[in-house]
Amino acid sequence: MVDQDRIERGSCFCGKIVAHVRGEPFWINYDHDDDCRKALGSPLTVWIGYRQEQISFRENTPKTFSKTPGVLRTFCEKCGSSIGYVDEGLPAEYWLTIGFMDNPERFKPEMHAFWSMKLPWVEFADDLPRTPGYSRRRDPAIGDPSTRARERR
Repeated sequence: MVDQDRIERGSCFCGKIVAHVRGEPFWINYDHDDDCRKALGSPLTVWIGYRQEQISFRENTPKTFSKTPGVLRTFCEKCGSSIGYVDEGLPAEYWLTIGFMDNPERFKPEMHAFWSMKLPWVEFADDLPRTPGYSRRRDPAIGDPSTRARERR
């Protein structure tokens, strides 16, 4: 059952950036790709997908940074907390990192994305689907992290 009245709150470490999110996320997944690993400083993350119109930032808005063509990452300029990203290959979507959410226990992942980039010592006992690349249909013209990884070597 979809709860259109659901409201979640997200905030950065220092509290400067606060967002309210209305409604259900459309997708939640583990992400093992190397670009996200570098950007977040973590072996993996969980991304929570919302439509951009579901998210409203209070008072302050996140700063942005882009190293990857088509991907614009957001963060707090004061404390450095990662907030999320938007991707030209996934129009009108905003992906929030689980670490930004005030109640992360409410967001259960549905799949593993970029399983092919999973670090060898990271283990999971779940039976969630695993895909070697993106977990959602994305415009291939924007690029792919597995291609970028080969270019860096």
